[in-house]
Amino acid sequence: MSKIVPTIQMVLEKYPRIAAVERVRMGRPGEKTVSNAVINIRRLCQLGGINLDSPMATLNRKTLTRVLDAACAAGLKAVTICSYMVSLQSVFARWTHPYYADLKWQIPVIELPSCNRHSPRYVRPDSVILTKVKTWYKSLENRQDRREWVAATLMLEFAMRNGDAGSLRWADFREKDGAVYLCYTPHKTALSSGRRVSWPVHPDIWARLRIYHDAGAPKYKRSCWEKNAARNAALVVPCAQDVFDRLNTDLRTRKIFTGVKACYELRKICIDHVYQKFGVEMASSISGDDIRTMMRYYADPSQPNIGDVRIIDLL
Repeated sequence: MSKIVPTIQMVLEKYPRIAAVERVRMGRPGEKTVSNAVINIRRLCQLGGINLDSPMATLNRKTLTRVLDAACAAGLKAVTICSYMVSLQSVFARWTHPYYADLKWQIPVIELPSCNRHSPRYVRPDSVILTKVKTWYKSLENRQDRREWVAATLMLEFAMRNGDAGSLRWADFREKDGAVYLCYTPHKTALSSGRRVSWPVHPDIWARLRIYHDAGAPKYKRSCWEKNAARNAALVVPCAQDVFDRLNTDLRTRKIFTGVKACYELRKICIDHVYQKFGVEMASSISGDDIRTMMRYYADPSQPNIGDVRIIDLL
């Protein structure tokens, strides 16, 4: 049986299925990673006016360079454009080759344009912005829906990502030697380093969380609440997406942060302040990210954090 050159659409339909099989075998790639790759490639084709029924060989270096030009003209950020290219690369990662061979597919060698951009380094907010954040955060204590304060606390005090905060359970708070620790594995690192966070909870924060917990289900809840009542009762922030949508809108409306992921800036503030006060190892511990990530995005060697000192005095 001769091999066939699949269309872009054929690959996008088959890739999630073979990824699911590979995930059973090896634990990766993550389901979200796969879905994002498919979405990004579709966007890539849309930008370049490429029909999804075109052969996969259409995506050659010349065509992709034209797509890059179109993406730049559309005002997309360089890091976003490069993420599209990385997605295309992931669809043809080494682990996919046996699966495509079993389908009798002839996969062309895709030469990607050079693209090696990173997300920009973290820019620390000035004192004016930090004061606004502090005032805004304190105002959440008076909100009718207490989930807003809890969700913001998980990001600002524990550097949690939105998804991790939404799936956090009360069982993830554990007592040891008279103290309470927040223990969980960040979803983003679960399939890579597997780093686990174990962070002490301040007594005041824990007391407030207990009051929130004992109050039971929030007054304002979605109609689907009862369908997953048992699961929602186990979660710290049930139906969290609704809460984060409101917080994002609130932060943008108040012009505290303007990005799409306004809430995510709270996590960055936490990591950066832990880094400045306690060093890179503690910042890595609370975030779940490795030290190289901390150094790449948060460390600033040009800003000394010690006073005048003579090294001879340290000997």
